[in-house]
Amino acid sequence: MKKIGYYIFITKAWFISLLPFRFLYVLSDFLFVIVYHLVRYRRKVTSVNLTKSFPGLGVDELKRIEKKYYHNLCDIIVEVIKIRHITPDQLKKRMVVTNPEILYDLFNRQKSVFLAVGHCGNWDWFGKTMPYITQHKVFAIYKELNSNDFDGYMKSLRSRFGVPSLIESKATYRSLLQAKDTVNAVFLAGDQTPGGLEANYWTSFLNQDTPFFVGIEKMAKSLDYAVLFFDIQRIRRGYYEATISPVSLNPKETKTNEITGTYVRLLEKAIVENPENWLWSHRRWKHKRERVTN
Repeated sequence: MKKIGYYIFITKAWFISLLPFRFLYVLSDFLFVIVYHLVRYRRKVTSVNLTKSFPGLGVDELKRIEKKYYHNLCDIIVEVIKIRHITPDQLKKRMVVTNPEILYDLFNRQKSVFLAVGHCGNWDWFGKTMPYITQHKVFAIYKELNSNDFDGYMKSLRSRFGVPSLIESKATYRSLLQAKDTVNAVFLAGDQTPGGLEANYWTSFLNQDTPFFVGIEKMAKSLDYAVLFFDIQRIRRGYYEATISPVSLNPKETKTNEITGTYVRLLEKAIVENPENWLWSHRRWKHKRERVTN
């Protein structure tokens, strides 16, 4: 039955990906009614996350952000499906990097770089756009999905046009060591929830005690990769801008947790300025720090 459901989905997705954008967003509006009002997808998780993150906001403002977030989420769902038949020209028009000269300079210096993002805006479109704005060899780090079928489907979308090259998260460091003879730009999200022993850096983030991966920092120091933060914001429906902020251009000169801390503050600022733009239905705060007592 799961196989049948999967083939029904990819058939529908194929036809959806053929739709012009104006009809795509009509479908997104219909999907919002289903996801928000009927299925009520993770609405409790989203509501709790928003309430704890913005304790100073009233009920009406929190509800406005919540609804706007779900509208944006439905847009992202249909936009990701659209990757199957989107053209490079459409991508370059709809995902613009405002200050790519930082990347140009790093490439001219033959400096590899980590492109750190949060789950803001359309991160999948951003990953597809990067090969068109930099001469670096572009890699994208991904985490395998539980379903082999849907994992294969997402990989086929993300690797369309042959770029970026995909690296499974567990093989990141080993793969980059093997690619040491090329000048690389490695795209990865730094706001996923670490678990267990991985949660070794905690800080206040959106008014809550929050764990973060330190993998980007450790790899940047070991491989001598620069680290850039990309703030991906929706400027209007179907159009995004990404603005680069340097996190560290010389990682080996930084103190412990300096790179991670700088990334966290940049991400927090981007979310506070446009809260509906982040992935609020993610269970970001499911882990609690273990307190050592005497």
